[in-house]
Amino acid sequence: MSNTMYNKMWHQTQEALGALLDKEPQKMVEPQRNQGFIFQTLATFYIKYVQIFRNLENVYDQIVHPQKRILIRKVLDGVMGRILELKNEMVELELTEFHYFDDILQDLKLAPQQLDIPIPKYFLKEKLEVIKGREKILAQILADSGIDTSEMKFPVKSMPFDQAVKLIQIAERARQGRLRALFMKQIYLQEYRAKQSKTLGKKVTDSWAAALCIQKVWRRFHQCKKTEKLREEEMIFLGMNPPPLFNEVSATVIQAEKVDRLRNEVQMKHEEDYREALVTIKNDLKLIEGLDIKENLQDQIRHWFIECRNLTGTFPDYPDIEEGGSAIIFSNKTIQQVIEDIIANQEEEEKNEKKKKKKKEKQPKKTKRQKKGTKEKNKEEDEKWKMSPSLFLPVMKEGCNAYKEIWMNKDESWNFSQDFDPELIKEEKRKELESEIRVQVDELMRQELKNLKLAVDREREHPAKVGKKKKKGKKGKKKEKKTKKDKDLTADRTIESLYKELVEEGLLIQALKVNLSDYIGEYSYLGTTLRQVSIEPMPSLLDVRQLITLYGIWPLGSAAVHEKAPLVKSLLLAGPSGVGKKMLVHAICTETGANLFNLSSSNIAGKYPGKNGLQMMLHAVFKVARQLQPSVVWIEDTEKTFYKKVPNAEKTNEPKRLKRHLPQILKLLKPDDRILIVGTTRRPFDAELQPFCRVYQKIILVPRPDYASRYVLWKQIIERNGGVLTSALNVSCLAKVTDGFTQGHIVKVVKAVLTDQRIRRQIHKPLTAVEFITAITSMDPVYKEEEESFKNWYAKTPLGKKRALAITGG
Repeated sequence: MSNTMYNKMWHQTQEALGALLDKEPQKMVEPQRNQGFIFQTLATFYIKYVQIFRNLENVYDQIVHPQKRILIRKVLDGVMGRILELKNEMVELELTEFHYFDDILQDLKLAPQQLDIPIPKYFLKEKLEVIKGREKILAQILADSGIDTSEMKFPVKSMPFDQAVKLIQIAERARQGRLRALFMKQIYLQEYRAKQSKTLGKKVTDSWAAALCIQKVWRRFHQCKKTEKLREEEMIFLGMNPPPLFNEVSATVIQAEKVDRLRNEVQMKHEEDYREALVTIKNDLKLIEGLDIKENLQDQIRHWFIECRNLTGTFPDYPDIEEGGSAIIFSNKTIQQVIEDIIANQEEEEKNEKKKKKKKEKQPKKTKRQKKGTKEKNKEEDEKWKMSPSLFLPVMKEGCNAYKEIWMNKDESWNFSQDFDPELIKEEKRKELESEIRVQVDELMRQELKNLKLAVDREREHPAKVGKKKKKGKKGKKKEKKTKKDKDLTADRTIESLYKELVEEGLLIQALKVNLSDYIGEYSYLGTTLRQVSIEPMPSLLDVRQLITLYGIWPLGSAAVHEKAPLVKSLLLAGPSGVGKKMLVHAICTETGANLFNLSSSNIAGKYPGKNGLQMMLHAVFKVARQLQPSVVWIEDTEKTFYKKVPNAEKTNEPKRLKRHLPQILKLLKPDDRILIVGTTRRPFDAELQPFCRVYQKIILVPRPDYASRYVLWKQIIERNGGVLTSALNVSCLAKVTDGFTQGHIVKVVKAVLTDQRIRRQIHKPLTAVEFITAITSMDPVYKEEEESFKNWYAKTPLGKKRALAITGG
């Protein structure tokens, strides 16, 4: 796809966004009572914003014009934030984290796959060097301290010499035995054939009968092959089977990937050229236009002195540097407008004095009526639902306006290579240069005004100003005292030394390279239908994946989104073992390039003992996490931190060490800190509910895979491990039989069955479902009772309670 195509795509997306921004305020301003209608409007806007986001993300990743990319990035972050705001509104309205849009998708003629939320590629692309550098340092520290990850994965066991010799002898005897057996079989077959030829040689068979027999066998074989081929073609035509070479990468795809790589290189080059141009163009402007700007500003300010003197009779007070200097008076205004402002200010002051006198007389009568009115209004407002104000709509509107002003009808026929536009840089740098020169001019003109006052009015500086300055000094001292309370326990240490210490202690660990797309699953296509019959469906695996993207990956990846979007400081993943909770934690780190801190009770047992030690550990962890953000703090088996009763076997590990500190840590986390606390639990019912739910803002129930997800899982995991899918392998049967088994079980079974030897034998003996079923029989599935216990526990959580009350009409 060429640059012009991406430009066209951007223009279309901007138009769609502009239309959506015009529509949204109209629908959201009116208060509504019908909950179904409110959800429909929210969901429709949510889906449309997701489509816009998908296109914008694609455009931002591939467009090479550096100035366009700045604007697209601004709008992209705004759209991301708006999606999060709408999601938050839907959660508050429906009182559940999972939403289903089957009916709306049908109306909009969209497939469920188009609702999938991609992860912006710029999260990793723009800090790839930093991440690589950090990974090298981490690997080096692990190697130096002897905690090498490669050694941990493949431990080599030592063996006595005698035992090794015995093993080699056994293997060699077995090899010789196999060869002897083959040799004996060949001798036996030769003897058997010789006997047969002797007995048959006596009977002379008819040649026609022999030819007929051969013909019959051949025709049968040929017809079987033909019908098999026809059946395959029919299945392909019906869409039941993939066409031949479906999974093979075509030449066009390879070419497209090559073009993408080249475009990325061009993008980098244009960015560098743009940064250089920012400096060179500014320097050129300083030389050519600097003196003219200075003279114009001085003339403008002098004119203001004279006009003020003519209108008010005295020279004006010059604004301080803190207030913004002369920029306050002349911000995009002509001299005539400034004069009009001076006259208007005088008139306003006179009016305000008159109004103050009138208000004093009428105030007591109005207050009683107002109190009655406000009570009635509050009752009406409680009944009706109204959309909360957005922080991202203004950002998107700004971006749309900038697009309309600059890029919408811009003639770019001269800029075929899509390099930077020097005229736009000049406009920006003129403003910057003007503000820099204004500071110098302000200093000169302050002195000039002082001289004028002394010469004309024979005035001296007002003593009031000195008093003001003193007061400001006092305020500053108070602020200093406040900051001193937050003691830095490691003020004398560098971040590098703390980082090294945490790695050596095993608190900062290396995240596994797992993408979120590796979390395989399928959509729930009957969510809305089930809810209409008041049955709460179990969430699908892709619903869980979307929540991880919205609550974990987006805010950690983008600072602009994290600062303004509804803040999620902590996340809990609850579900049976093997459903991929750990994998999701590692995926968050991989997709955002975040550091992974492990504060699980088993991992911190015996480390940093005592009260002071614990304080020191938490301080070091969160200091490094803030400095090297984004960061994920993972607490595995987090229910142990909130045990109702600690088992005797675990008392020595002190699992409840963090219980008191976690709520305090959450309070200290600000919107600027891109830190996410993620807890994973297999047994949430063992924890005290209230403190547990107070720490974790968002609770995501990770279910066992349903039939559709199991079908996709079996297929993909077999193929990833070197298996070949043929008609002999009934995947549908496998998916049905393994109801209750998790992703972990499926992965284990596939790895156990598909040994190197079995992969080699696939050509002669294709894979069958029985092989996998026999392997899985030794494992315990997730029983209905366990699943029900998770559902019952979730119904006791704050959001679960509200949902249950809403369904029963409480």
